[in-house]
Amino acid sequence: MDVKAIVAKMTLEEKAGLCSGSDFWHTKGVERLGIPRMMVSDGPHGLRKQDDAADHLGINDSIKAVCFPAGCAAAASFDRGLLTRIGEILGEECQAEGVGVILGPAVNIKRSPLCGRNFEYYSEDPYLAGEMAASQIKGVQSKNVGTSIKHFLANSQEHRRMSSSSQLDERTAREIYLPAFERAVKGEKPWTLMCSYNRINGVYAAQNRKYLTDILRGEWGFDGFVVSDWGAVNERVADLEAGMDLEMPASFGHNDREIVKAVRDGSLKEEVLDRAVERILNIVFRFEENRDKAAVFDRERDHEAAREAAAECMVLLKNEGALPLKKDDTVAFIGAFAEKPRYQGGGSSHINSHKVEAAWELADKKQVKYAMGYSLKEEAGAERLIMEAVELAKRVKVPVIFAGLPEAYESEGYDREHMRMPEVQNLLIEQVAKVNPNTVVVLHNGSPVEMPWIDSVNGVLETYLAGEAVGGATLKVLYGEVNPSGHLAETFPLHLEDNPSYLFYRGEGDTVEYREGVFVGYRYYDTKKMPVLFPFGHGLSYTTFAYDNLKLDREVFETGDTLKVSLEITNTGACAGKEVVQLYVAPGKSWAIRPVHELKGFEKISLQPGETKTVTFFLKDRDFAYYDPETRDWFVEKGMYGIEIGASCRDIRLAGEVSVNGGRKTVKKITMDTTLGDIFDIDRSEEARALLGKVVFAGISDRDDELLGESTKEMREAMMRDMPLRNVLSFGDGAVTLEELKALVEKLNGLAG
Repeated sequence: MDVKAIVAKMTLEEKAGLCSGSDFWHTKGVERLGIPRMMVSDGPHGLRKQDDAADHLGINDSIKAVCFPAGCAAAASFDRGLLTRIGEILGEECQAEGVGVILGPAVNIKRSPLCGRNFEYYSEDPYLAGEMAASQIKGVQSKNVGTSIKHFLANSQEHRRMSSSSQLDERTAREIYLPAFERAVKGEKPWTLMCSYNRINGVYAAQNRKYLTDILRGEWGFDGFVVSDWGAVNERVADLEAGMDLEMPASFGHNDREIVKAVRDGSLKEEVLDRAVERILNIVFRFEENRDKAAVFDRERDHEAAREAAAECMVLLKNEGALPLKKDDTVAFIGAFAEKPRYQGGGSSHINSHKVEAAWELADKKQVKYAMGYSLKEEAGAERLIMEAVELAKRVKVPVIFAGLPEAYESEGYDREHMRMPEVQNLLIEQVAKVNPNTVVVLHNGSPVEMPWIDSVNGVLETYLAGEAVGGATLKVLYGEVNPSGHLAETFPLHLEDNPSYLFYRGEGDTVEYREGVFVGYRYYDTKKMPVLFPFGHGLSYTTFAYDNLKLDREVFETGDTLKVSLEITNTGACAGKEVVQLYVAPGKSWAIRPVHELKGFEKISLQPGETKTVTFFLKDRDFAYYDPETRDWFVEKGMYGIEIGASCRDIRLAGEVSVNGGRKTVKKITMDTTLGDIFDIDRSEEARALLGKVVFAGISDRDDELLGESTKEMREAMMRDMPLRNVLSFGDGAVTLEELKALVEKLNGLAG
């Protein structure tokens, strides 16, 4: 399709009109030119297709669809292939329903456990989030349906999300909040990208040329269109100039007229408008020309796939022997979630599920008994319900308590106030655990919770929000039909107050300062050596794994090289299982303030009992680099780096080292204020070091004792290292002149260039 030729035939009003929706879910069409409308739909984890006049927040019904595990659960799978398969199914469903773009995945970083939309997001780690997003995008778009990766950028809270300004420095943006988008955009080229409501350093995301044009398109090569979050437009003409192409939903012609007016009075170049229209039409026709009108939405088939996916996502947090359950065990299912599970979050991703499985519904009633334990609707009668549950727990081998967060606790539109579960549930767990040491807790929640009872229970299974087939999947894991293989994609802190953003998460008015910088999640907890409830990457199995034979294919890594890291992993237990092998890079002594280690690779490996497989990773420059704001580029620092292989960020099984010959030790230009220690640490040349030693220490070294008296050698060295070059004039005993120092600075900077 010759899009440019079509745009050339359009009137100014038609072009302006194409830059906003025709209703809540469709782009505009132009019948006379054969331009069709295209439908978009919510649904990172299921198709939430609504009528034209429907809402954005999930209040009104959408079509019956299949709800897959939410992002919080899907990321815990650490399984790229699983995310791709889910994406393929979603793409097929979109084709069957005539949906051209599905709005997702959502990759915002989990800065705090309080974010009401954390259930929809993947991780606190940008590498993991980017890999999961890229995998799902790959699957969806393989079916010739577009994705809309969201919400760009620094949108990690719901509180004041339409007006707040996320204040963050360039290094924090580049290392934490941009990489998940970057990985997906560069690797899988999503058809569209959705900008967020908030401002970034005072500039609304929809109007932020730096991110929408300079970085997204200029640096990353994004070639799709940018769509606003629903209602995120503020100044339509300025947004268009910044690179925000499609306004959603319809603005009833108001903003279209603003565009027309701006073109006619010369304040907006028509080629800017033409460019936006071309981007939109490229996607509209890409879908239209690849319609699969034979596609079928097979809800039963997809429900089975949702069950398989849910089982792969569940995380066994604790197990002291009660799990897996045996078929002949007497078991009590306790808790309202056993009968009516919480399996998805509230808001724009809320799916009108075609059917929902509950664990109690599918349980073997001969071996499993049920007690409500608590009510989701009211506190009245709580004491009686707990007593009934306690009495039942006394009579069975294993009581399994289904607990977690009610839907009202976490949703789009508002943030959580705390990390606690309902007090009645905590009391229930404590009382049951007192009478039966085999108590197991099954959690339904979209983000971390405090567990004051953790030392009293035998086991904890985290299902997160696992989708509509959660009941069947939970039974498979509890009874060992599926060996749990999920690992946490976020840290569970002991207390909310431990979180690095705790003091300033909500901000002051419309200003939110990201003061923790790059120290988000495990980067903070591990660097500070802070105890946590469960660390990032943690997940148990019904079998055991041995890690052996770590090999690095080189001792010295030069910039531009590829470092091959391999190891062997063996299933040393009695049943088949899957292990998530994680690779962390640990920088040594650094000029920059850096986390103690960062995730740079992971692989999920399936092993039969006694089987051994080799796992291989490949590391490149970027895996050792940090972002330097002064040079506006990624910088690989010279030094020793640790290569850590673990089952979590706190369970490192193997470790090696590699010497990295990166750039010079600092990228700063030498001035008269540069300290002597900084200068000597710079890897410039032997000529530079000789020159510096000859000139700078000409008079100082002979007078050490006189200047410092009986001070220790350590004190003398420390004082020398921290002395600015200009102070050589005062302490050099006249051996060095100002002109000589200036010449030295010029010479050293020349050698560096």
